[in-house]
Amino acid sequence: MDNNPSADISVDLRLIVSPKAHKLTAVFPKLSKRPWETYEGQKKHYANFSTDSKMSARKFCVGGNWKMNGDQKSIAEICKTLSGAALDPNTEVVIGCPAIYLMYARNLLPCTVGVAGQNAYKVAKGAFTGEISPSMLKDIGADWVILGHSERRAIFNESDELIAEKAEHALAEGLKVIACIGETLDEREAGKTNEVVARQMCAYAKKVRDWTNVVVAYEPVWAIGTGKTATPEQAQEVHAFLRQWLTDNISKEVSAALRIQYGGSVTAANAKELAKKPDIDGFLVGGASLKPEFVDIINARQ
Repeated sequence: MDNNPSADISVDLRLIVSPKAHKLTAVFPKLSKRPWETYEGQKKHYANFSTDSKMSARKFCVGGNWKMNGDQKSIAEICKTLSGAALDPNTEVVIGCPAIYLMYARNLLPCTVGVAGQNAYKVAKGAFTGEISPSMLKDIGADWVILGHSERRAIFNESDELIAEKAEHALAEGLKVIACIGETLDEREAGKTNEVVARQMCAYAKKVRDWTNVVVAYEPVWAIGTGKTATPEQAQEVHAFLRQWLTDNISKEVSAALRIQYGGSVTAANAKELAKKPDIDGFLVGGASLKPEFVDIINARQ
């Protein structure tokens, strides 16, 4: 038996086509007794494993998710800071602004900084009070949308399926999508991290055919806004699992090209260490994106 774990990796989830149902199904094979196929063994293995040696080919991407924060005065200050800063030209920057201020922020930010809606519905128009469509976001200058954030899942009860439908429509309308995934603390402590993120990716994969304009954001829910953050090794292990999942279920080409952001209490203090990991291709930043230190996070690869 080959004792080299990197020569024989067991993946937690595969997408198969059921001959009867003709639909994608999540299948979780039983783990064998080999040490690197246990949950703890996978944790140690994926922490230092990258399926892709072309990290530099994926442009670093940092998103700022302002959530429901800001007014005209504070937004003008943030935009002034970003406009006057020397931002790494090798890093793509996207600002997720509250919908009511999207056009205002777009007019104040440098043209090299993208603007994202924080949510969008799955159809172009209709009797959906309070919703915003991708075509509306495009009409006022947004070129991105954040979908599937844990707050949308937990507070507004958005399902994997609805989020995937939103992503499908946003991409069809020409928006780029930051597709969020991530596990809760209970799920992590139960050893279900890989299972949860694979299930969420499975839902996206049923609807997304072209991944060119998708960035996946892995956000451990237990680290969002709590001051806690996954260690660089914990983050890398999940990112490497996701890249292997993409190889096995989508294609090697998509796995090599798709950018996977880390989100979860990213700050200027931990950004540089996180950015060194081979499968972390950027960040989705919450509270720190409202502060001057956001510039340091953007420049974490410098």
